[in-house]
Amino acid sequence: HALFAACKGLMAEIAFHFNAPDKVAYACRLLRKAVASGAKVVVVVPAEQMAHLDDSLWTFSQLEFLAHCKIDSPQPLRQASPVHLATSLEAMDALTPRDVLLNLGATVCAGFEQFARVIEVVALDDADRQHARIRWKHYTEQGFDIVRHDLKLKESVA
Repeated sequence: HALFAACKGLMAEIAFHFNAPDKVAYACRLLRKAVASGAKVVVVVPAEQMAHLDDSLWTFSQLEFLAHCKIDSPQPLRQASPVHLATSLEAMDALTPRDVLLNLGATVCAGFEQFARVIEVVALDDADRQHARIRWKHYTEQGFDIVRHDLKLKESVA
């Protein structure tokens, strides 16, 4: 799938997905696409949402389960899992995949530059949108080009 094809350049490809009605549900759909395309993904999620995301990856679809683990799980589990969940990138090591970073948090992830692709998911609420503006500004000041996906526009076209 072209959405998750690894970037061949030296700079990470940054994409913002705006107007997600439910960040966790949207993340599950993105992760399903990424895993189907063969990508390995690190998801940075606030600690208070970790259990919800973990549960959702087991239950969001009746017919499928997205294999995942926490970034500090035992080595065999991490090697077998295409999705690694983390509250930050501080625990990254040689086993941590670097294809796609999916950020569900409020701040730019320190170490995002190590990934071929970064996806920022932005909810509908004003606080999340304000945090997204700060992240957008950070990336543009660092010279990154940003791809914008507005989920409301896609919804109205469908």
